[in-house]
Amino acid sequence: MFERPTADDCPPAPWKYVQLVPEGDLLEIYERQREETKALLSGLTDEQADFRYAEGKWSIRQVVGHFTDNERVWMYRLLRIARNDPQELPGYDEQIFAQYAPHERMPLDAVIAEYDAVRAASLTLLRHLPAEAWHRAGSFAGGRLTALAAACVSIGHEIHHMNIIKERYLK
Repeated sequence: MFERPTADDCPPAPWKYVQLVPEGDLLEIYERQREETKALLSGLTDEQADFRYAEGKWSIRQVVGHFTDNERVWMYRLLRIARNDPQELPGYDEQIFAQYAPHERMPLDAVIAEYDAVRAASLTLLRHLPAEAWHRAGSFAGGRLTALAAACVSIGHEIHHMNIIKERYLK
C-alpha cells in the first residue's frame, strides 16, 4: 500500500488525475491497469480504432498513442525527481506530439504493443525505486512535484482517457 500524495505534492493542473487513482498498492494498480487496457483494446478492430466521436477529435488509436506518450513524459519527470535532479521539469504540447506521432498510421496491434512496452519499462523503473525516492520533489509548472505524485498522474491520466474511450467511443 502506497501513501497517497497530497495536493502539496503536485501542481494544480495535473492534480485532477491524481484524484482519479483508486486506493491500493500503486504497482498492483499499474499492472492491473495495463492488463485491463490491453484487454479492452485487443477486442477492437482497426476500423473501430479509427473512430472519432466528433469532428476534430482524436481516433482511439491516437488517444492510446497520446496516453502512451504521456506516460513516457511523466516517467521521465519521475526519473529526474527520483535521481534528485534540481532543474525545472519541462512541459510538453500534447497537440504537437499528436500531430507528429505515428500512431494514426500504425496497426492497432502495434499501438497496443508500444503501450505494453512503455508500461513494462515504467513498471521496471517503479519496482526498483528506493523508498526515499518516492517522496523526493522537483519543480514543475511553478509548483512542487513528488515522484509519487508523478506516478499517480500517469495512472490517473490513463484512467481519464480510458473513461472517455468507454463513454464516447464504445457506447
